[in-house]
Amino acid sequence: MTNDTVISKDLENKSLQITREFNAPIGQVWKAWTESSLLDQWWAPKPWHTETKTMNFKEGGLWLYCMVGPNNERQWCRVDFEAITPQHAFTAIDNFCDEQGNFDKSFPNMRWLIEFKETATGSKVDVTITFDKEEDIAKIIEMGFETGFTMALSNLDELLKG
Repeated sequence: MTNDTVISKDLENKSLQITREFNAPIGQVWKAWTESSLLDQWWAPKPWHTETKTMNFKEGGLWLYCMVGPNNERQWCRVDFEAITPQHAFTAIDNFCDEQGNFDKSFPNMRWLIEFKETATGSKVDVTITFDKEEDIAKIIEMGFETGFTMALSNLDELLKG
């Protein structure tokens, strides 16, 4: 099994599709996506790291975190959880924000659907991110999303091997 991250862009439907397979059972991969102590270990691309301020993984809950750069730069983000089907999928809205969780309107919001599937050798995660406008998806891509998220998923792969 290859652990390559596959990212496809659908500009017409204003969406990104990301697929990654892991040599780990769904339960372990699910925990890595839904527990802040584990998210903090892989979510940001190196040399950045993630610090959770608060997380309540439940429908209507939120995750407020910052990605911290090597020179202590801080980029705050807020994830609002919508629907959760344990061990199978969850949906959330992701926004850049300030330290209190107030949205930064200069960045687009992103609607995430994360699906977990069992494979013969572990698990597959399918992520679909949708945007309101084509300009929004273009802005996120210009900011380096593809490279950054691919690096983060490689961090997750290392964590799962741990």
